[in-house]
Amino acid sequence: MSVFKKIVIVLAIVILLILIGIKPIMKRNPPLEIGTIAWLEKKNGVVIQVGNKGWKKIDITEVSVNTNERPLNVKIQVNNALKPLIVTDSFINKEAKNYVFKNINSISIEPNTSPSYILEKENNGTLTGKDKIYGISVLHDESINKIIIKYRYLSLQFEKELSVR
Repeated sequence: MSVFKKIVIVLAIVILLILIGIKPIMKRNPPLEIGTIAWLEKKNGVVIQVGNKGWKKIDITEVSVNTNERPLNVKIQVNNALKPLIVTDSFINKEAKNYVFKNINSISIEPNTSPSYILEKENNGTLTGKDKIYGISVLHDESINKIIIKYRYLSLQFEKELSVR
């Protein structure tokens, strides 16, 4: 066997081992970070501040509530970090018209948007209107006790379960 073939085989094995090792590491350190969770008094409207502590974009694939029910409506808010997120029972009421709501599958969560990173920038006085924050807004026809967020990062599927208390 030639030296070139040996190098190719060794390189292929090393790459395979790296790829196999990345998945468990990523599962232990998921890139989606949860910040503030706010809800309406009846808990039929919830907003969850989310951000990305990874180095590639995150795509939200599905959001469900309670016992894996499909919510009435789900949108993602995208704001500059100087403007707070809004918790609402409608995406078309007077207050909500001043905010940007998008379908969850139409936007990716950019890197360096984790709530802890945004808070650190705010505390350092380096936060600007160019910094983005994201909020998943969930509306349902009954009280929301649990939210399940499914997302994709580096072709891996993740799931985050949150209690609304």
